[in-house]
Amino acid sequence: MKKEKSAGAIIFREEKDKKYYLVLHYELGHWGFAKGHIENGEDEITALKREVEEETGIKNIKLIDGFCQKIKYSYGDISKTAIFYLAKTKGNEIILSEEHIDYEWLPYEGALKRITYKNTKNLLKKVNQFQKNVK
Repeated sequence: MKKEKSAGAIIFREEKDKKYYLVLHYELGHWGFAKGHIENGEDEITALKREVEEETGIKNIKLIDGFCQKIKYSYGDISKTAIFYLAKTKGNEIILSEEHIDYEWLPYEGALKRITYKNTKNLLKKVNQFQKNVK
C-alpha cells in the first residue's frame, strides 16, 4: 500500500463574537477542510499555508498554538495521514481552486452537519472542545 502525507487547516473567522468555519465542497462530492499533499522539501506548516492559499485564496492565516491533530484513512491502494492545524483569518472572501465546487462559512453546528466524513466531523469536535478550554 502506498503511503501519503497531507497537511491542512481548520480555518475559522470571528464575527460579532461568533465563530464561522470554512468548509469546502470537493469535486468528488464530499465536504471538508482545506488540505493537500506535502511536497518534497516542505514541512507541514509550509505545505498547509501553500495548500490553503491554492485552495481558498486566503494568504493571511494565523495558526492557533496548541492544536494539531492527525487523521488516517485509506482509499484504493493509498494509506493517507493528514495533519490538521487550527487557523484564524479575518477575511471571508474565498477564491476556490478547480478541485472545489463550493464553500460555506458556517457556525459550529452547521459545519458539523455539512462535513461528510466521520473522522473530519470528529476533528471539528476536537476543535470545538479545544476552543472552549482555551478561553
